[in-house]
Amino acid sequence: MRAIGDALVTPSSERQERNLYPHAGFDVWKIREDFPILKQEVHGHRLVYLDNAATAQKPQAVIDALVHYYTADNSNVHRGVHSLSERATNAYEETRAKIKRHINAAESREIVFARGTTECINLVANSYGRANVQADDEVIISAMEHHSNIVPWQMLCEERGARLRVVPINDDGEMIIEEFEKLLNSRTKIVSVVHVSNSLGTINPVRQIIEMAHDWNALVFIDGAQAAPHLKIDVRELDCDFYAFSSHKMFGPTGIGILYGKAELLEAMPPYQGGGDMIRSVTFEETTYNTIPHKFEAGTPNIAATIGFGAAVDYLNDIGFDPIAAYEHELLAYGTEALSEVPGVRLIGTAREKAAVLAFVMEDIHPHDIGTILDRQGIAVRTGHHCAQPVMDRFKIPATVRASLAFYNTTEEIDALIAGLHKVKEVFG
Repeated sequence: MRAIGDALVTPSSERQERNLYPHAGFDVWKIREDFPILKQEVHGHRLVYLDNAATAQKPQAVIDALVHYYTADNSNVHRGVHSLSERATNAYEETRAKIKRHINAAESREIVFARGTTECINLVANSYGRANVQADDEVIISAMEHHSNIVPWQMLCEERGARLRVVPINDDGEMIIEEFEKLLNSRTKIVSVVHVSNSLGTINPVRQIIEMAHDWNALVFIDGAQAAPHLKIDVRELDCDFYAFSSHKMFGPTGIGILYGKAELLEAMPPYQGGGDMIRSVTFEETTYNTIPHKFEAGTPNIAATIGFGAAVDYLNDIGFDPIAAYEHELLAYGTEALSEVPGVRLIGTAREKAAVLAFVMEDIHPHDIGTILDRQGIAVRTGHHCAQPVMDRFKIPATVRASLAFYNTTEEIDALIAGLHKVKEVFG
């Protein structure tokens, strides 16, 4: 085995016999060479980065795209007639076309650029929600949502006199579909649920959820922030009304994400913000708005990050989502088994359908203390409530340690995590 860090526990013989390298032609060691940040040391140890659900690292191809834009094409997009502006505009709009193809949207104009998933949810809540949700209407979310998919709907319901309904989850961290069915009724206007839970890793049956909601003429928003790095998304197969995800979790730059919306919905929605580029004409008496998607893209956009986002989409598609999913599934199985062998560790989130998230607590040791000790060994994990306080309340815990995996992680890094947890137990006796 290749050493990551200094002290590794010996894996169980059954786990040691597994050969994830290569998996169906998937060469993780070659892929790791694409990510320069993974070569560094932290506190004298080789970095073990297990915080991918918070933000993923960037391959050299994405970094190169950013550098190329700033060194060769830096200019504002749209309306410019000079060469730099035309090159920047072409690269910017090509990302829109790439994402359209990537998620199988019907048209590029169904792809709206925003700062990230959070802004996309706020856009729909404020634009579609304010125009369509009335007093005594209902919005349904689930008990596993990120705060970003709770608070905007709370604000909308408070403003409009509507009710927010919550689908409960079971002890494995799965949405209870029977309870969702009971909540649906003629007053349901919007259902907004996460595709993959950031705090539990649960993969929700979104196709079924969408079908059930559409039976009641409710629109469905899918928060795909945690799904997009791991799963191939097909919005037409899902038949969702809205879908959103962020670049930085897909190995692209921060500060950019997309909202997919069915064209007929976006056309009917009022603008979310006012400013340049979202208009056709302006006088002091009247403003006429631009066509979609530009109607929702006020002001100078994050051009460099958008172009970098396109490079990230290309990078992922070059690898292929089937190999990524297969490799991460085995990595998750390896990590789940390894953690279950550590005395005092309890996994939080054990859904049958799950993405590569390992959330856990250790008996009598606070997650923040665990994270601090792991950091001294070069191991980066996330500790806290993960912007999902209702999930923590559901499991009657203040916080968890979350090790979230990506396709550049290895079983050796999981072994380093396990060794780190044994060190935690030594420190706390």
